[in-house]
Amino acid sequence: MTDSADSPSFRLAYVPGVTPAKWARIWQERLPDVPLTLLQVTPAEASDVLRDGSADAAFVRLPVDRTVFSAIPLYTETTVVVVPKDHVITAAEEITLDDLADEVVLHPLDDVIGWEQPPGEPAFERPVTTADAVELVAANIGVLVVPQSLARLHHRRDLTYRTVVDAPQSAVALSWPEEATTDHVEDFIGIVRGRTVNSTRGRERQAPAGEREGERRKQPGGAQRKSAGGAGKASGDGGRRCWRRPGSREP
Repeated sequence: MTDSADSPSFRLAYVPGVTPAKWARIWQERLPDVPLTLLQVTPAEASDVLRDGSADAAFVRLPVDRTVFSAIPLYTETTVVVVPKDHVITAAEEITLDDLADEVVLHPLDDVIGWEQPPGEPAFERPVTTADAVELVAANIGVLVVPQSLARLHHRRDLTYRTVVDAPQSAVALSWPEEATTDHVEDFIGIVRGRTVNSTRGRERQAPAGEREGERRKQPGGAQRKSAGGAGKASGDGGRRCWRRPGSREP
């Protein structure tokens, strides 16, 4: 693990559909002296910016190359179909892939579903991007199956979406190069996992051996005494009852 001082800032990439604002806000609160730089990338670019060091970590869509990258899966998205508001599909709250059998299903080149075989009828050609595909849906050329976050990202007033209950799903993860697990990466992992500032699972300062030995000598028998079940004991004090932690000494 490299030292945090080696990196004066933390560079975080993220793919479309991921909203890093909450985690970025917590970072700024906890590490105000370490600037956080956000970099939006396409799903295809995510691995490249991690490999070449342009980003320290990234929110990506799985899968990733586990021989190179570490990854913490965060959540799996609902898959939806984007259609015009007056489309017959809107009569139902949820549909299945069989309901798309007679539809032209657009399959953009930046698709993140990872179909073995997309449902429905193929379009004459594949749109370059999801944004291009959304424009074709608005023109009644076909329908588009995407993670729900992308449907929201490309929202239009004339379009809506419905859940496809049996479609493949896209999972989002935090990823970083395994050989570049810096202190700042560990800090961000703690934030994403919801650890508090003082969490014992977070990155901790290691006290010198002499200091740790001195602390042990202050405790009777060189170790803390614990009550049954790890609960605190009640002790008398002039008719008053007070609680003290296991291993603490009377004043």
